[in-house]
Amino acid sequence: MVYGGSTGEDTAQALERARSATRGSDKNASAAEPLSVSAAMALAKGALENITLRLVGEVSEVSNKPGYKAVYFTVKDQKAALPCMMWLNRYHAAGVPLAVGQLVELTGRFTLFAPKGRMNFDVFSLALAGEGNLRLQVANLARKLEAEGLMDASRKRPLPAYPMRIGLVTSPRGAAVHDVLRTLRRRFPLATVCVAGVAVEGAQAPAGIVEGMRQVVEAGVEVVLVVRGGGSFEDLMPFNDERLARTIARCPVPVVTGIGHEPDTSIADMVADLRASTPTAAAEAVSPARESLERHFDVRKRSLKACVERALERAAAEVRRCGTRPLFCDAHLLFATEAQTLDMMVERLVRALPANLERDERRVERARERLVTCGGSLVPRFSQQTGLAAARLHDLSPLAVLGRGYAITRNESGAVVKSVNQVTCGEAIDVAVADGEIICRVEETRRIDTSVVSWEE
Repeated sequence: MVYGGSTGEDTAQALERARSATRGSDKNASAAEPLSVSAAMALAKGALENITLRLVGEVSEVSNKPGYKAVYFTVKDQKAALPCMMWLNRYHAAGVPLAVGQLVELTGRFTLFAPKGRMNFDVFSLALAGEGNLRLQVANLARKLEAEGLMDASRKRPLPAYPMRIGLVTSPRGAAVHDVLRTLRRRFPLATVCVAGVAVEGAQAPAGIVEGMRQVVEAGVEVVLVVRGGGSFEDLMPFNDERLARTIARCPVPVVTGIGHEPDTSIADMVADLRASTPTAAAEAVSPARESLERHFDVRKRSLKACVERALERAAAEVRRCGTRPLFCDAHLLFATEAQTLDMMVERLVRALPANLERDERRVERARERLVTCGGSLVPRFSQQTGLAAARLHDLSPLAVLGRGYAITRNESGAVVKSVNQVTCGEAIDVAVADGEIICRVEETRRIDTSVVSWEE
């Protein structure tokens, strides 16, 4: 299929020049010699090499052997095939590794290899066309992520054996969501499925899938399913998005992909913790089958029963063994030594108490005698001191003062009156004498100058 024209003469002009050369040869045929094969090939080569074309074809065979200066391959369509060659420097600069089945776009010119009489298409530039270009982009991204370690088997996490909350990110209108829900309902109906309905095709699909994953993870799921049904390579391109791949790689819970069918493999499949061939297979991967659970429980039941029986047998044997010990045959053996020791202690105590009591009695008697002797010598001395103190106290007693004819006067508040300033005329006062109290009322007060009055007066 031709997509471009020539850079000098176009195809029609080149053919016209070749016809002119042929007509000139016919006119001089009688006067000139016939063309040699080399001349004829040179004429054809000169005509073809002026034609530069852009074409698209499918690669049917490739020969790129070590030591060759060029890469040789063939492109074809439904009606024709064209042998091509491309010098190695151009091939490496193009950066497109050729493989059978690729759809490629070529720019070049026709050329003849005269020694063999073969026509080739000399390729100047090479690029993948249509899906091939997309596959090249996906392959480059895959190599980049692989170099970063996102596809390493060591970073892939195991799936939970019995996930009670499962996240499902897919289209809400596709068949995949029904396949997954039906499979989970049949195999593990105990699980709760959190569905995030997102678009799985189009330019905005990767962002929607990323957001859906975030939502189900925040809902507390233990594993995330990212699935969709089959489609063309272009339909599956959202799952080759770099942002989606990195989101899957750093997801805090395991991610299982079930994208397309068995032959389809996307970058999301490569970085996921587990890649399933279909959405149904992805649902089966995260859910235990009812039959396998029944077998598992049956095995566990038999194992538990056997363990309990063995434990009971061991316990019964231990009880029987303990029952044969002398201790359990004669209970007195348990306290025999202690009982004998107690009897010995009682005997020693019975012997020791009378002797100790007699010794303590003699000691108390001697102490009593010493106390009586010491007490008799202490009493006279303290009796004299007490008499002197009593006489002195009697001399200082207010009663003794009253007995000598003095009186004590108190006002209505009970305070001793020491000055005429403490009473007023008409105030009641109490005068205490040796044999009682006299109730008086003040009629008049006189102040005496004590500085000129002596006791002799």
